[in-house]
Amino acid sequence: MTKITAGQALAKVLIDWHIDHIYGITADSINNTVDGFYQERKQLKYIQVRHEEVGALAAAADAKLTGTIGVSFGSAGPGAVHLLNGLYDAKMDHVPVLAIVGQSATSLMNTNFFQEMNQDPVFADVAEFHKQVTNAEQIPYVVDEAIRSAYATHSVSVVIIPDDLSGQEIEFNGFKTAPLKAVTQEIVPKASDLAQVKTALQNAKHPILWVGKGAFNARKEVVAVSEKFSLPVLSTAPSTGAMPTDHPNFMGSRGRLGTKPAFEVSQASDLVLFVGTNFPFARYLPANAKFIQVNNNLADLGKQRDADITVLADAKLFLQKLLEFDFSIAPTDFLKAAQIDKKNWDNWLNKIADNDEKGLTAEGVIKAIKENSTDDAVFGLDVGNNTEWAIRQLPLNKQQRFTMSGWYGTMGFGLPAGLAGKLSYPDKQVWSISGDGGYAMVMPDLLTEVKYHLPVINVVLENKVLGFIQHEKIVANQAPYGIDLVGADWAKAAEDLGAIGFKATNLAELKSAMTKIKELQASGNQLPIVLDTKIQNIDPIDTSFVPVDRTAFGDEMVNQYRQQYQLNETEQPALNDILAGFNA
Repeated sequence: MTKITAGQALAKVLIDWHIDHIYGITADSINNTVDGFYQERKQLKYIQVRHEEVGALAAAADAKLTGTIGVSFGSAGPGAVHLLNGLYDAKMDHVPVLAIVGQSATSLMNTNFFQEMNQDPVFADVAEFHKQVTNAEQIPYVVDEAIRSAYATHSVSVVIIPDDLSGQEIEFNGFKTAPLKAVTQEIVPKASDLAQVKTALQNAKHPILWVGKGAFNARKEVVAVSEKFSLPVLSTAPSTGAMPTDHPNFMGSRGRLGTKPAFEVSQASDLVLFVGTNFPFARYLPANAKFIQVNNNLADLGKQRDADITVLADAKLFLQKLLEFDFSIAPTDFLKAAQIDKKNWDNWLNKIADNDEKGLTAEGVIKAIKENSTDDAVFGLDVGNNTEWAIRQLPLNKQQRFTMSGWYGTMGFGLPAGLAGKLSYPDKQVWSISGDGGYAMVMPDLLTEVKYHLPVINVVLENKVLGFIQHEKIVANQAPYGIDLVGADWAKAAEDLGAIGFKATNLAELKSAMTKIKELQASGNQLPIVLDTKIQNIDPIDTSFVPVDRTAFGDEMVNQYRQQYQLNETEQPALNDILAGFNA
């Protein structure tokens, strides 16, 4: 039997699991493990990041974009702790990630040596699987087990390896057990549950379909069910694209990352078909709306809202069964009014985007990205107001993909997500979209994109403020304390780091920059690009609560809201006013 180092055996296990790149920073407590990666460098690419947090966030983004486990590593002590932010992001968004963590040599453990610490408790909360190996022979077996656990639990696995063990030679020829990802048993809805749903649909006057990540692989069925039963469709923000964003029945998301029509349609609904999601904001729907929850996780049923009807089933199978119902619903006035409401909203966003009299708007930047992105583009979104603007306008209607820090919501996710996107999809156009706050947290890893020739287009929306928090300060009537940011010439900084930089302060400069970016792409450019956009500091419209209906909210509240966000009543009438026009 062949003898190799345990570190090389570890690398072979990763390769057998179709892992082709890993992120991390080497150090004395993990050098032997990294030397094992070197032995397998032809099939396993080591991506040297500048901060372990970036590596862990990129690993989480890999898993979200591809479904394949993401892998990052860090040394003992500081390197290990730096991984936590990305690992928590993976945990909260339920994606498989493996972290390999260095440890002091076994002879030094428990002697208060430099950077030696008891690391297992550090990872006990974030990782479903967390083990420290005790001999060299265990390393490939424990790593294999950790990967299987991450896939099975859709979560994080951590393997802690004392450095002397990974440098020892062991006999290893691989495993006969196949490297299978978790195969979930499909859950077919019960006929009795479907009968209840059928009756509810037939009796409803204002029904809506609300889908989450569980329905993400059922786009065709979502569209068909919407059209067959005249259902306006909402999605959770992370599942944007589950229905083509340009479909007239798609309303967007409800909440702060949402839209006016999504709020109004859901507020007016008398039946909510809640499929494949555990979205927390469902609890804010009107109490009198009938609530049907469909989920393949028994623990999620009724978790966010007490449900009138619960269906334990896979989203796609459930939607397919609905299409077998022996009735359909012709387009209703409610659906027609919702379609007008959404069209008005889109026109309003475009109007804002096209006006740079007082400076460039964020809507203008996102519209430019939309107009210059390819049909299979990959988008990595940071956290903050930039997420609101992106979710509302990006085209997710064809083969585009995007990822975000959905549940954990960590700033600094955008650049690592773009890095991961380009490594996972080297032949596709990749964008990262960040505010200046989030970008500044991770921008040194632009060097990583330079080093590995990753031509990501990194868009920075600079308004010199923590905008998402600014809104919270406004709502709470607090002083704008601690939210102002020092600006920078991000384009020039990019050039100093070896990338390509463009700056735009108005629409003409933005158009010119986009033209040059297209030319660079056509010429086979292999350098990352930073598009530094200087935008107005305008608080984006808060759609978590949209009081525009005078009958429901009264003149004072409506006038204040409309004035605050310059929401013209002629261009943006309330949904109920549109609906009343059909009955006039």
